[in-house]
Amino acid sequence: MTIAHPKFAYEKGLHQIGNGAYAWLQPDGGWGWSNSGLIVDADQALVVDTLFDVPLTQDMLAAYADAEKAAKTVNKVINTHHNGDHCNGNCCCPDAQIIAHRATAEHMLLEPPELVQGFLDAAPDLGDMGKYLTSCFGPFDFKSVDQKIPDTLFDGDLDIKVGDKNVHLIHVGPAHTQGDTLVHVPADKTVYTGDILFIGGHPIIWEGPVQNWINACDKIIAMDVETIVPGHGPITTKEGVEEVRHYLVTLRNEARRRYEAGMNYKEAAFDIALGVFDDWGDRERVVVNCATLFHEFGAAEKPDTAALFAGMAEYATARPQAKSEA
Repeated sequence: MTIAHPKFAYEKGLHQIGNGAYAWLQPDGGWGWSNSGLIVDADQALVVDTLFDVPLTQDMLAAYADAEKAAKTVNKVINTHHNGDHCNGNCCCPDAQIIAHRATAEHMLLEPPELVQGFLDAAPDLGDMGKYLTSCFGPFDFKSVDQKIPDTLFDGDLDIKVGDKNVHLIHVGPAHTQGDTLVHVPADKTVYTGDILFIGGHPIIWEGPVQNWINACDKIIAMDVETIVPGHGPITTKEGVEEVRHYLVTLRNEARRRYEAGMNYKEAAFDIALGVFDDWGDRERVVVNCATLFHEFGAAEKPDTAALFAGMAEYATARPQAKSEA
């Protein structure tokens, strides 16, 4: 079964949705290879998420400008959440209003690009974990990034305009992160989901609770939309959303059984048979997902980021996965 939208090939670069709506896709959708969107009306242009570094973002913005005259000067940028692959390129839009949920801006300050660069610098001395970190983040130029924090913050939801188009910013976090925001454009029958959707790849539950994420999927399914642009992976339909929802419900149930059986989160991650989700990319994220779920179930402490990456490295080394197109 494919969960990609039949109208759009999963190829790197610009994809025209119609009515002044675009998506920028970055296969294979794994660590750091995120998507972006462009919303245009009259002489106004809004970008949904920038990319992980300056060179990638500059290439994307140049393509946007070639496609739409209005995009030669981006008026607004929306960051759907604080992970760097959705906001590090903000500095490439110096004249734009940068909009985000308050929690997104607060967490961006806690995770500057220098933090990831520090992990990469230390990687040669970290064994398998260092190799894993390099495989995830080595392709990106974090030294190019001058972090630009959003200047327009909102709590709850926010409605804005791009020309005459209404754009609804819908806060659905905490889920993947604290500030997760959907960007719904009714006139285009399109929603940009940020990392509420990983299509063809395992979602990563950094924050939880998982029920908020399931609720966010239900909210998307209830929308009058035809085109759904995920944070990672190919453009999808509501069938793709239903598959992500199914993943979250299934993993919660499997993790709960192992929690009640007395396993720790890492034992549970290695024990869970991924079944129909086994060929989704980055399956080692099940380690983080189990850690977050176990904390939600009542485990006293959640491991720190270094321990979680070490656990993912262990899983990826023990169970290597062949790369494949989503």
